[in-house]
Amino acid sequence: MRVFIGFDPRESVSYHVASHSILRRSSIPVEITALALANLGGDYRRERHPLQSTDFSFTRFLVPYLCGYGGWGLYLDSDVLVREDVAEIEAKCVLENAYKAVYVVKHEYEPKDEDAKFLGERQTRYAKKNWSSVMLFNAMRCRRLTPEYVDTASGLDLHQFKWTTEDQVGELHKDWNHLVGEGGENPQAKIVHFTRGGPWFTQYRHSEFAKEWLDEFQNMSRPM
Repeated sequence: MRVFIGFDPRESVSYHVASHSILRRSSIPVEITALALANLGGDYRRERHPLQSTDFSFTRFLVPYLCGYGGWGLYLDSDVLVREDVAEIEAKCVLENAYKAVYVVKHEYEPKDEDAKFLGERQTRYAKKNWSSVMLFNAMRCRRLTPEYVDTASGLDLHQFKWTTEDQVGELHKDWNHLVGEGGENPQAKIVHFTRGGPWFTQYRHSEFAKEWLDEFQNMSRPM
């Protein structure tokens, strides 16, 4: 299974813990790719926008291209903890609705933070916010997402899925992208998303699932 995780050098620890949490629970071989700007070379030329909070705000939409517009590719923000087998996501979508272009958790919420989030980045509000933080791409149905399109399309066109049609946006169960601190607790969460800031920041050391993340970090670090 091909998995792509956003990478920002300011939060590299979150990428490594996310990767470790996937590998430790997967029942099938997993190929994990870091969406790091330094590795994309000429495939991505978009200049950083003042409202762009991470290096992977837009590179996530290159996943179908990086898959050669074939098969499936799972994208995850780096600030996640995967608590279940990611093979379940692909198996469910392939068996039930393989004709969709992309599958997401369709959150309906307004961010609680007024202006700022982690690292002092500005909080922005828009429809379908956080839908794109966990995406399962059916790459062959996402041919519009060329490097040229991702370089030039507006942020809203990309994050609000205007590169496809509404009926091509399938829905994942909310457990696959639980937003910590937004909309109540969820002990059954399969993917935990620390969208407001994770336990690698001191001020979030006591948030929901923080202890599990810290335990995962320790498990990852123990061999060293």
